[in-house]
Amino acid sequence: MKADVDVFANVTQSKDGSKNRVWEGTKAITAPCSPVTENRQFGSKMTDSKYFTTTKKGEIFELKAELNSDKKEKKKEAVKKVIASMTVGKDVSALFPDVVNCMQTDNLELKKLVYLYLMNYAKSQPDMAIMAVNTFVKDCEDPNPLIRALAVRTMGCIRVDKITEYLCEPLRKCLKDEDPYVRKTAAVCVAKLHDINAQLVEDQGFLDTLKDLISDSNPMVVANAVAALSEIAESHPNSNLLDLNPQTINKLLTALNECTEWGQIFILDCLANYTPRDDRESQSICERVTPRLSHANSAVVLSAVKVLMKFMEMLPKDLDYYGTLLKKLAPPLVTLLSAEPELQYVALRNINLIVQRRPEILKHEMKVFFVKYNDPIYVKLEKLDIMIRLASQANIAQVLAELKEYATEVDVDFVRKAVRAIGRCAIKVEQSAERCVSTLLDLIQTKVNYVVQEAIVVIKDIFRKYPNKYESVIATLCENLDSLDEPEARAAMIWIVGEYAERIDNADELLESFLEGFHDESTQVQLQLLTAIVKLFLKKPTETQELVQQVLSLATQDSDNPDLRDRGYIYWRLLSTDPVAAKEVVLAEKPLISEETDLIEPTLLEELICHIGTLASVYHKPPSAFVEGSRGVQHKRLPGSAGSGESADSPDTGSAAGVSEAPPAVIPSQGDLLGDLLNLDLTPPTTSGPPPAPSSGMQMGAMDLLGGGLDSLLGGDLGGSPAMGAGFGAPPTAMPASFPPPVSGGLDDLFDLGGSVGMPMGAYSPPKSIWLPAMKAKGLEISGTFARRAGVIQMEMTLTNKAMSIMTDFAIQFNRNSFGLAPAGPLQVLTPVGPNQSIEVALPLSTVGPVMKMEPLTNLQVAVKNNIDVFYFSSQYPISMLFVEDGKMERQVFLATWKDIPNDNEAQFQIKDCHLNSDAASSKLQGSNVFTIAKRTVEGQDMLYQSMKLTNGIWVLAELRVQAGNPNYTVSLKCRAPEVSQCVFQSYEAMLKN
Repeated sequence: MKADVDVFANVTQSKDGSKNRVWEGTKAITAPCSPVTENRQFGSKMTDSKYFTTTKKGEIFELKAELNSDKKEKKKEAVKKVIASMTVGKDVSALFPDVVNCMQTDNLELKKLVYLYLMNYAKSQPDMAIMAVNTFVKDCEDPNPLIRALAVRTMGCIRVDKITEYLCEPLRKCLKDEDPYVRKTAAVCVAKLHDINAQLVEDQGFLDTLKDLISDSNPMVVANAVAALSEIAESHPNSNLLDLNPQTINKLLTALNECTEWGQIFILDCLANYTPRDDRESQSICERVTPRLSHANSAVVLSAVKVLMKFMEMLPKDLDYYGTLLKKLAPPLVTLLSAEPELQYVALRNINLIVQRRPEILKHEMKVFFVKYNDPIYVKLEKLDIMIRLASQANIAQVLAELKEYATEVDVDFVRKAVRAIGRCAIKVEQSAERCVSTLLDLIQTKVNYVVQEAIVVIKDIFRKYPNKYESVIATLCENLDSLDEPEARAAMIWIVGEYAERIDNADELLESFLEGFHDESTQVQLQLLTAIVKLFLKKPTETQELVQQVLSLATQDSDNPDLRDRGYIYWRLLSTDPVAAKEVVLAEKPLISEETDLIEPTLLEELICHIGTLASVYHKPPSAFVEGSRGVQHKRLPGSAGSGESADSPDTGSAAGVSEAPPAVIPSQGDLLGDLLNLDLTPPTTSGPPPAPSSGMQMGAMDLLGGGLDSLLGGDLGGSPAMGAGFGAPPTAMPASFPPPVSGGLDDLFDLGGSVGMPMGAYSPPKSIWLPAMKAKGLEISGTFARRAGVIQMEMTLTNKAMSIMTDFAIQFNRNSFGLAPAGPLQVLTPVGPNQSIEVALPLSTVGPVMKMEPLTNLQVAVKNNIDVFYFSSQYPISMLFVEDGKMERQVFLATWKDIPNDNEAQFQIKDCHLNSDAASSKLQGSNVFTIAKRTVEGQDMLYQSMKLTNGIWVLAELRVQAGNPNYTVSLKCRAPEVSQCVFQSYEAMLKN
């Protein structure tokens, strides 16, 4: 099955098992599937059923005689009988030559039947199939366009290599036929032929003819050409067949209004693969696609939604049209929910993705997702999921009232999910937590077993989210202890008893009651019971010594479960060697649970948004996960959002001229992000040569910053591996001599704040931005920027603790990156960061780390570790941080270098709305190590010739043109590694406008 076969096509239209959606755009006769269906389409009468009821023996001989009859009517009857026999599974291949003889006829119905027979048996009789070639060639020149189209279509369906070469000439004629029906059929035939013999299609130039058909005057021909090219491009992802440009896009949008619904889907899918040049073009396409939202066919609507969702990424959010588009997207999605249940389910699965990406689209449509009594269970569960995603402070009362109603339904699975949903609301909307807990208590009072059990499971999560707030309900929960029979509910209740043992008088009795059937419990309950009793012992040691010995004995001596035994031994050794350490480990403050635990991972969500309306959007899996034997499945991504600084003409990761020591070497290509980050060593890189002698009063070097154990977690070498920077093509740039040793006496020493270090006048440093939001890092928020101060690159960060627990043991490590940036010392957070506290940290960076080309070039992937967990984020540094102080070239050297660099390496950019004169611009740029070599004035235009040098030895030469009274500057950049030009331009723009 094709990766993006349209779901709605399957549900509403496609009754055949045909392999590819491309053929669905053509007439029903195209699909070589059910001859019965074919027979009905040929206008046969109701009496045709008689052909399927015969049970005569020896009829092959009779059919042979009838096929060779002189009477046309008798011949037609005989062919119908042959097709009927073929349909019910009889082997009638022996009649091949006799049936082929019947091709020479003017009767269209008879010709269709013979072609149907040929499609079925040509593969088993390839030698005899060649007999039919002359008739095919002749039919391709028939005055009737229906016969011409039928001939070329059938030849495409006969997958016999020997026939393929004879197909080329008729196909070429049909591709340029005067009748659009023939041309559109021929377009699809090219895709079929490409599947049989790709090399032949390329050699015959059919792909170029197919591209020309995109400019055809008939919209259906355009649609089929796009469908065929898309099909071919999918099996050859690197072929760049659909070379989309603004002119082609305009032709497709013009054809969109006039072609059939399936043609519209093909065109919309093609549009979704295009990346507009700017937000203006993006808006223009959105305006022309928006009318498709009101189409009657669900598949067209979803394909239009896919295009709009993708192009919205490029629209600035403050644009009036952006708000209008959000409003226009809601009604068509709501309308999809009035269809039959199967279509509703598909629509809901797609809406689930849309709501995760842009909840504002449907935030006022909550009532549409309220469950109806006659909805099938799969629709109910999906609606419930979307209700939680849309829940907010504004509508929470309405949602809770609904959920409480659902909890009294008869469908057990639905009731369970409804109760869980109440808990998720409490965790998501803090203002509603009290009301949710009250609702859950009401449900517990119903004493319905499965309701009580689900309620206890979600109350455990509420305790985790809001500690010391709702513990007054524990007494009510304990009353229902005996009715719990499901492992998850029993484990949740045991956790509550263990966690709040000091508040429950008979906690030991309650836990002891579970011990009686310890070996009959599930592993989940056994593990929880072991931990809960150890917690109880640490809180009430004198009363529960016997109980803890009993559970440790059961877990270690009587159990054959390795997980349980290991945990038992760890607790036993902790308690026997160091009870204080045991208390710190077992009773440690727990991190708050996150609000949305079931959100799809952002990069996967981006890919699924690009597959809206396909099976991928129903499975919530990328096509590569379920399409077997897919050749080169492409991972699609949404375009960069407006204002993100990413440009459509950003450096190509595949180019050979990389960033390195002159002469430029190739930067290794970007690998697997997670794979690299998980192998990071979160310690400062070691430099060659003997290590600095530790200062006498300092123990920082000996201290394990990571609190021990991160080496095993991340697979790194905490000793500071000398291989850290080896083997990656890192330039042998030494660390600046002004750096103190990494093992030093605190921030003042590290940055020599008492000395002469100061920022040069006008040096550019971007404002701080949030790199790691608290909700993604268990309460740790990191905002920061990069700066170059007195020749030292610094990463300046603000660490904010928004969790309820203290954060300590901070450490940092970078992934391999384009310029070898790496921490020059440990992350100096010398005091614990308490709840709601912030701390400013400046981390000096060196450029001796391992090198790997990133996309975009200045992307930096970072791992930060603290006592809670390890967190990953990425940020982009301005390339101006890498401009070194000795970047001023001699005039003669500048002139020679400018001439020596090929003209192909020159890039020209416009800097708009800049109101500085040339002297002010030169002064401002020099503050960031962009040096003006010479200045000349030509016809009132000042031309500044400038040079800058990157930390890895690459020189960038610039010509900046400033016209008095004109706020738009022109900058031309020349460099032996042209990938850096885009980043240098972005830094120029930022420095001049700052």
